[in-house]
Amino acid sequence: MPGKYILAVDQSTQGTKAILVDHNNQIFYKVALPHKQLVNNQGWVSHDLDEIRHNLYQLFRNILKKVNPDQIEALAITNQRESAAAWSRHTGEPLCHTIVWQDNRTEKLINRIAYPELKETVKNKTGLALSPYFTGAKWGWMLLNEPRVIQARENDDLCLGTMDSWLLYQLTNKRSFKTEPSNACRTQLMNIHTGKWDQQLCKIFGTNINELPEIVDSNAHFGKTDLFGLLKTPIPIKSILGDSQAALFAHGCFNPGDFKVTFGTGSSVMLNIGSNLPSNINNKLNTSIAWSLNGKISYVLEGNINYAGASISWLKDKVQLINKPEETENLALTANPKDHTILIPAFAGLGAPYWKAEAKAAFVNMTATTGKNELVKATLNSLVYQISDILSQFQQLYPKVNQEIHTDGGMIHNKYLMQYLCNITQKVVKIADIPELSALGSAMNARNKKEQAQSSKSFTPKMKSESAKFYLTEWHDWIDRF
Repeated sequence: MPGKYILAVDQSTQGTKAILVDHNNQIFYKVALPHKQLVNNQGWVSHDLDEIRHNLYQLFRNILKKVNPDQIEALAITNQRESAAAWSRHTGEPLCHTIVWQDNRTEKLINRIAYPELKETVKNKTGLALSPYFTGAKWGWMLLNEPRVIQARENDDLCLGTMDSWLLYQLTNKRSFKTEPSNACRTQLMNIHTGKWDQQLCKIFGTNINELPEIVDSNAHFGKTDLFGLLKTPIPIKSILGDSQAALFAHGCFNPGDFKVTFGTGSSVMLNIGSNLPSNINNKLNTSIAWSLNGKISYVLEGNINYAGASISWLKDKVQLINKPEETENLALTANPKDHTILIPAFAGLGAPYWKAEAKAAFVNMTATTGKNELVKATLNSLVYQISDILSQFQQLYPKVNQEIHTDGGMIHNKYLMQYLCNITQKVVKIADIPELSALGSAMNARNKKEQAQSSKSFTPKMKSESAKFYLTEWHDWIDRF
């Protein structure tokens, strides 16, 4: 009997993956295509939705050369969060390019409305600090600046959605316009206390509830797809999860106190806090929803770091200190241990838990002997210090934090980075065996499986806690100056 698979679509910032996951939670086959990063001279970051749709069709064709159609049980989706899309309800065609989560073009819009009472309202209802980072402001910008979006509203022909809703609308041939809480909670339009779109929040950003998708459970029946006409018999779409929450699911972080660190273009540090919201969500972190399964919501605390892998890309592409990311491990390991250079990684300000939007990036504390190796080490160290500060916030807000750090993403194979994370946090670091944790998590959700992905490697601290505190104090002294 041929194997049965979940087809997981992973719509990330850099590209699209189609992955077949078997019943043992193993990757049977995967194929990927990149899409262009459209960056203008103002630093605005966009994606072409037509390109993404075309790539997805090509990936499905490739998948169906590997397996028979009847071997695919269902489809699952995981996606980059916060990116904003707009399309025609009637034709399904995009009305403008996606505004990507990294994009900061809405900063002026946010500054115009950021008076204290409104900021407090947004934080208390959404668990998120008022910021250009989230989707609501991006849709607000589109509704002021994109002529086709403005016209579609006038014609009652406008759909606004995150990437999951866009994919779902395309895959179901315009039949299903839905989202789920792990994505909806990141728009700043959903009230996390009620799990529904909030009229007051929509008014703040200039959106209308009837332009937004229906919010359903993360393991709902989202509709059926024939994979753009490639299947004679449509298959159900049974899972949607934002990429960070999907990785949390795959790590088996189902108990309050479990947490993980994802190392991608940015980094998400996420802690499961169970089914009850904290009494005070007006803190330095984001309070979000992990998922809603069969009507039951689980909440998380999260700190987001804008520049993780993106910092390594900067070393390679902008200052050309390295030729490929893999070089950073050896360079950091051979750096002068007495060098205390620090990178302030504020390439787009500093996010959680510092919230210094105006800060600028800088190398500080250099000496005449500081060279390439030391600058690379400082870049990796800065990521660890940010993660450690987020974990300190976790501990203050939720004292029962697990002593294990579950990690995933492209940077987990950097031995220097993983050991330094272990040393500074004084916690055991566990490395995921499978890189595609987000796709795996959404596939597991499609099968209603609550299991844990395998971790065959771990790191234990090799630094005394006093030394870890010294390095953190040094870091905080410099951060306070910015």
